[in-house]
Amino acid sequence: MHAPSRLTFPFETPPAPGEVRAVAPGVSWLRLPLPYRLDHVNIYLLENEDGVTALDTGLGTDACRDAWLTALAGPLRQTPLTSLVVSHFHPDHVGLAGWLCERFGIELTMPRPEYLLSLLLRMSPADYGVDVYRPFYHRHGLSPEATEIVLSRGHEYLHRTTGVPAAYHRIKHGDTLRIGSRAFNVLTGGGHALEQAMLYRPAERLFLAADQVIARISPNVSVHPMEPELDALGIYLQSLRDIKAAVAGDVLVLPGHGLPFYGLHDRIDELITHHGLRCGEIATACRSRALTVAEIIPFVFTRELDAHQTGFAFGEVLAHVNHMLGRGELAREIGPAGVERFSATGST
Repeated sequence: MHAPSRLTFPFETPPAPGEVRAVAPGVSWLRLPLPYRLDHVNIYLLENEDGVTALDTGLGTDACRDAWLTALAGPLRQTPLTSLVVSHFHPDHVGLAGWLCERFGIELTMPRPEYLLSLLLRMSPADYGVDVYRPFYHRHGLSPEATEIVLSRGHEYLHRTTGVPAAYHRIKHGDTLRIGSRAFNVLTGGGHALEQAMLYRPAERLFLAADQVIARISPNVSVHPMEPELDALGIYLQSLRDIKAAVAGDVLVLPGHGLPFYGLHDRIDELITHHGLRCGEIATACRSRALTVAEIIPFVFTRELDAHQTGFAFGEVLAHVNHMLGRGELAREIGPAGVERFSATGST
């Protein structure tokens, strides 16, 4: 999805890996590399009395560690890292939490569901490994060959994270988080993650949005086998409406990916419209015959997908299908092999 023209970007280019750029008084921006099509994650550093608090960490990879060490030995050499806030459990945001907390003797603050899921995925990898995903993919029509290609990624969470400390500080929706002289309103939202944390500073018109609102892409909203009937899309859309009601439209949005921008309310409207159009595409595809989730994917994602992208696309299409089932826009048919197909009801 292209950014709408009503968005404005105060910074034309991002900082290079290891470089730190001021984006507001007492707020700096660090960008770390990712080995994916989405090739970076944004980290924000918030001044406090003794140094800086980091929001998010990057993947548990040598490239992200090296970028951190470059920044800490260079532009941050006189600015200690004194605490860590993590927005959600995804590896690019929590991946280096264990390493940073141990290396610098700092404490972690995080929403409880995000912390516990990160802990669980590392403690019980077999419970959420290939044997869980294989029947899940079969149920929704992915061929055995395609399933093996997707599963060839392995249990990435173990390889892309360094764990989380055994103790942490919980934040939840409605809390006030004090960082230095600033008080941030804590908002949480689901759909992309379970209870992703965002920080809002009304007095300075700052909104640290993590992955919930991004300028040029739609955050991935997926369904996974541990909760296969979840209406993740409905949860995400409600979160967007809640953010629009709670956060002023003229804030500087500091997202987890992409460039900082102005135009929060316009972007929320664009995201809601985007998902409505995607539901329309799925309804059109399912009008002439009933389709599996795997058969719907090419109607929604027309480019060639690698294993990583296919996994995301599958989860995202299923999120839309579950949402449409709940709204009565699709009907489910279950075949003799337990494979599910979906047909449009005409109520879209």
